[in-house]
Amino acid sequence: MSTTIAAPPTRTPASPMSRGRWIDHWEPEDEAFWQATGKRTARKNLVFSIFAENIGFSIWVLWTIIVLNLVNVGITMSLSELFVLVAVPNLIGAFLRIPYTFAVPRFGGRAWTTVSASLLLIPCLLLAVVVPSGWLAGLGHDAQFWVLLACAATAGVGGGNFSSSMANISFFYPEGKKGFALGLNAAGGNLGVATAQLAVPLVLIVGVPAAAVKLPVHEVNLAYAGLMWMPFIVAAAVGAWLYMDSLTQAKADTRSYTKALSHGQTWIMSVLYIGTFGSFIGYSFALPLVIKNTFPDFLAGHAFIATYLAGLGFVGALLGSVSRPFGGWLADRVGGARVTLGCFIGMGAFTGLAIAGVQGRSFTTFFAAYMAIFVLAGMGNGSTYRMIPAIFAALGRREGGDPLDFKRRAAAVIGIAGAIGAFGGFLIQVAFRQASLDVGAAVKAAATPAEKVAVASAQADWSVPALWVFLGAYGVMAVITWACYLRRAPSASRVPSLAYAGV
Repeated sequence: MSTTIAAPPTRTPASPMSRGRWIDHWEPEDEAFWQATGKRTARKNLVFSIFAENIGFSIWVLWTIIVLNLVNVGITMSLSELFVLVAVPNLIGAFLRIPYTFAVPRFGGRAWTTVSASLLLIPCLLLAVVVPSGWLAGLGHDAQFWVLLACAATAGVGGGNFSSSMANISFFYPEGKKGFALGLNAAGGNLGVATAQLAVPLVLIVGVPAAAVKLPVHEVNLAYAGLMWMPFIVAAAVGAWLYMDSLTQAKADTRSYTKALSHGQTWIMSVLYIGTFGSFIGYSFALPLVIKNTFPDFLAGHAFIATYLAGLGFVGALLGSVSRPFGGWLADRVGGARVTLGCFIGMGAFTGLAIAGVQGRSFTTFFAAYMAIFVLAGMGNGSTYRMIPAIFAALGRREGGDPLDFKRRAAAVIGIAGAIGAFGGFLIQVAFRQASLDVGAAVKAAATPAEKVAVASAQADWSVPALWVFLGAYGVMAVITWACYLRRAPSASRVPSLAYAGV
């Protein structure tokens, strides 16, 4: 009597091979693999990535609301100092995006999403404990400014999440679906800006009488702005640890980043991302302060808008976030370069309309123009991020190299461009701050509230020089997009030939 020992079942290519939460076998370009399990796993990681990134963006922009309410707790800062307080988190977040991108290859997407979400507790605790405290209000002006600056700087950790999240998710999806997936991931994060600017101003006045809220200076609960996020932060960290995965193939080494840094395409795309994402985040940070000091006469007659000024930023952030996946979707179909070019042309045109609104003293024109800019910036965010993997896939086909190596380079570029693009938001705030120096000093010197409004109204066109700079920058970026990716070149070795490879 003989016994037949069955061979152990072999794992089919349509199934991920994993060790714990690390997945060793991942082939999203294989349709059988993708339909069997790949799509489900990718979507699961995308959902938790979006949630954690959304909270990160909310924390990143918290100080755009806090600065508008400092006077309500007895802290008075000049306009230029307020611009510094909102610019520093932007700057810190931009710098953190590079190490955050390196953290994914080092620790894995699952572990790093958990850690990066947990770090968001720090700025929330400082905002809840330090800023509203009585001892801060009792300090001298300079001491107050430096304490506030240190607390604001910690909010920059929320800006780093974007690059690690985008680099991680880029590995989960096949090339033909990256545009929409990355756009959705980024849009979900970007919506955190809108969420914060909508919810925080309402939470600050919980328990404050409605009649008091209408007064120029009224009671606010600044501690609530930090406390309200803590349960969501804990949920994001725990959810990432329990349900997300890490991909072995995402463990890029430093050579991928070195190769990316040495490639001209990295810097071209980084410049373009300054124009798209830099505009989105820069205006999200700066617009409430710009409106407050550009249309003081309008706000004086509209008490609700003046009190709930950060809510205006919510509208732009929402439109820019929602339009981002549409930009990625459209780029998948007509090419990212064409969509990006159209966005820059439109952003330049509507910046011109915003200038006309300032000079004509029309709040409606100015606000409508900026909402259109937000929509186009969001679409451009999606289209530029779709261009990056398409560019490096085309380069891989041309050079005949390892496709995985070019995927890793593309992931590196996503992190690099994300950091440089966020730095563009800081530059926008610097431009506004420089333009505001004269009007800020004049308003501060005015004796009474009525005189302050009158002085601010007389210098209401202070932002026009900065707006002209932005209009010129959009023109330059439109030319770069056309010249590098859409202009037909006689030599196949030149960069423009990438336009005919799906870029």
